[in-house]
Amino acid sequence: MKPYETNDIRNVALVGHGHSGKTSLAAGLLYTSGATVRLLRVDEGNTVTDYDDEEVARKITISSAVAALEWNKKKINLIDTPGFNIFINDTKSSMVAADAAIVVVDGVAGVEVQTEKVWAFADEFQLPRVVVINKLDRERSSFERALESVQSVFGRTAIPVHLPIGAEREFKGVVDLVRMKSYTCTWDGDGKGKEGDIPGDLADAAQKAHDALVEMVAEGNDALLEEYFENGSLPVERIVEGLREAVRDRRMYPVLCASGLHNVASDLILNFAIDYLPGPADRGPWKGTLGGKDVERSVKDSEPVSVYVFKTVADPFAGRVSYYKVISGVLRNDANLINARNSTAERVSHIGSLSGKTIQPVPEIHAGDIGGVAKLKETLTGDTLGEKASLISYPAVILPEPSIAYAISAKTRNDEDRMGHAIHKILEEDRALRFYRDPQTKEFLLGGSGQQHVEIIVSRLKKRYNVDVELHAPKIPYRETIRGKADVQGRHKKQTGGHGQFGDCWIRMEPLPRGGKFEFENEVFGGSIPRNFIPAIEKGIIETAEKGYLAGFPVVDFRVIVYDGSYHDVDSSEMSFKLAARKAFKAGMEAAKPALLEPVMNVEVQAPVEYAGDLMGDMNGRRGRVSGMDTKGVTQIIRAQVPMSEMLNYQNDLTSMTQGRATFSMEFDHYDFVPALQAEKVIAAAKAAKVGIEEEEE
Repeated sequence: MKPYETNDIRNVALVGHGHSGKTSLAAGLLYTSGATVRLLRVDEGNTVTDYDDEEVARKITISSAVAALEWNKKKINLIDTPGFNIFINDTKSSMVAADAAIVVVDGVAGVEVQTEKVWAFADEFQLPRVVVINKLDRERSSFERALESVQSVFGRTAIPVHLPIGAEREFKGVVDLVRMKSYTCTWDGDGKGKEGDIPGDLADAAQKAHDALVEMVAEGNDALLEEYFENGSLPVERIVEGLREAVRDRRMYPVLCASGLHNVASDLILNFAIDYLPGPADRGPWKGTLGGKDVERSVKDSEPVSVYVFKTVADPFAGRVSYYKVISGVLRNDANLINARNSTAERVSHIGSLSGKTIQPVPEIHAGDIGGVAKLKETLTGDTLGEKASLISYPAVILPEPSIAYAISAKTRNDEDRMGHAIHKILEEDRALRFYRDPQTKEFLLGGSGQQHVEIIVSRLKKRYNVDVELHAPKIPYRETIRGKADVQGRHKKQTGGHGQFGDCWIRMEPLPRGGKFEFENEVFGGSIPRNFIPAIEKGIIETAEKGYLAGFPVVDFRVIVYDGSYHDVDSSEMSFKLAARKAFKAGMEAAKPALLEPVMNVEVQAPVEYAGDLMGDMNGRRGRVSGMDTKGVTQIIRAQVPMSEMLNYQNDLTSMTQGRATFSMEFDHYDFVPALQAEKVIAAAKAAKVGIEEEEE
C-alpha cells in the first residue's frame, strides 16, 4: 500500500453493542474494496480484525484492531472495536485515533446499553458519526423498529439516507435517498450494488423520506434554507454539500442500511465514508502541552513530527507492537524521536500500514494517518513521540478503575518465577488491568472490568507465556476498631538470675472518626516513665494493633494516650515497656467495645429500565443502600453503597438477572461497622482458619 496524503485519509471507528455485527461489517468492507480476496466470516474464525486466539474461540471482539483499505483513490483506516462492557475501555482508548464513528445497530435488537455508552464516547471526543442498521437480513429484523429505537434515544437528527429494499431473507439492497436511486446486491457477493430505479412499492415512502432529509439538511444552513423555500427542494449537489457540512458539524447523524454477514450495501457505506465523513485535518488541531504551556498542533505535513500511541499489543514473537496516529509532520522509516513522557530516545524502524495483525511496510506515513511499528523500547499506550526541538505531549485517555479483582497465584514454583514478567507484558497491552499486592491480606490481586476479562487474561498467560495460574475470590480486608473508651494498666515484670524486666504504663484508649487511623499522645509528667521509653510503648501498641484482637485484622481509628506508669532503675528497658504496652493494648481492647469494620463500595449499575425493580431488590438483599437513580434514554442508572463481601459474585448474578444487558462499576468508598450476626461468622471463620494453620505447622 502506498503512502496517502492527509486529505485522502479517513479514520473510522466501528462501534456498537456486542454482537451488532461490527466485525462482519468490517469483513464485508474489506472484501468489497479488494483488501481481501474473499468474504471472511466470524464463525470461520478467519477475519482480519478478530485474529487473537481468544477472539476466534469466543467469536467476540476482545481488543480493537485496525485494517486499512483503498477505495476511490482514498485510504480508509477501519478501527474494529469491542462491544461488550468488560472490554469497552479498549474501545474508548482506540476511538481517540478516529476522526468519525460508524455506530452499528442490530436490526433486531435496536439500540442497546453499550450503543449508548459508545455514543457518549463519541460525544466526549466530538466525533461526527453515522448509524448503520445492520443485520437486516435476519429473522425478526425491522428497519422501522430499529430506526424508531435510534431516534427515541439519539433524537430526530438521526435521519435515514437509506431505505431497505426487502426485509429479512428478502433484504437485497437499499434506496439512496440523496440521489433517489436503488442499489441491489446478491447475497455473499462483492457488495457492489446494481443501480436502478426505485421499486414502485417504495416510491411513496422514498419520496416522503427524501423530503424529510432535504428539509433537515436545509435547516442548519441559511443559504440552503432560502433556496429550499424558493424552489421547494434542492438539487442533488446542494444536498450533498449541505449533508456533508451537517455531518461534520455533528448536526445530523445519517442512518444507513446493511447486512455485514451477507455483504449487502458495503459499497454505499464506503462511498458515504469518503464523501461525507471528515478527514484528519477537518477535525481541527490537536491540543497538547509544550514546555509546560498549552498549545495546539495542526494536522499538517509541514508541522514538526508528532506521533500519538493509542494502543499496544504484546506479541510473544514480534515483541511490543505499537499502534499510533501521526498527528503532524511526515513520519519516515528509521526516524529518531523522543518519548515526551520519559525523554527516552526511540528509533522508529519498519513502519507500516495496519491490516489486523499484519504491518504492511511503507516508506513514510503522512499527518493524520494510522500506522504500526514493532519493538519500541520504552513507549506505551498514551505516550507521545516527537522531535526534540518541539516535543509536544498529547493527553492520554483516562480510563476508569477496574470494577472487580481476583486473587491470583501460580500453580508451581516455575510458574511463580515467570508470572511477574508475563503479567507485566500483558499490562502493557491492556490499560484496563491492575496487578498489585494487598498490603493487609498479602495476596496478589488482578483487577479487571469483569470476570470474563480476568479469565481471558489467565488464558493468555497460559497460551502466550506458558504460565499456569489460579484465580480465587480475594480475602476481604476487614479491620477492627473500638466503639468505647478504656483506661487500663499494662504491667510487665519478670525476675531472672541477673537483671530482671520491669515496665509499667497506664493508657487511655478512645475511638477516632472513620479514616482517623492511629494517634499516639504522651501526657506523662514528673518522670514516672523516662522519655526514652515512650517510643517503645508506641511501637508495642502499633505492632500489637497490626495483629488484631477479635479476628486477626488490623485495628484502626483509635487514639492512645499514655499518662502514667513506673520504672526500675536497673530492670527497665525498651523491651520491657514494649511488652507492657502490648498488655495494656489487649486490656484496653477488651474494655473499649471492640468491633469489626468492612469495606463498603460505591456501586453504579446501568441496565434497561425494565430491570430496575429486580436490581433494587437485589441490592437491598446484599445489605446495600440505594443512594440515587437516574434515567438516561432506555437505561436506568442505579447508585448504591454495598459491602464488598456482598459483591464478590455480583458479576454472574447481574448477568443472570438481566440476560447480560446490564453493566456495573465499583470502587472503594469507606469502612463501616459489620452487623453483629455477620461479624460473628467472620470472627468464627478467622479463628478456625488460624487453628488450621497452627495444626499444619505442628
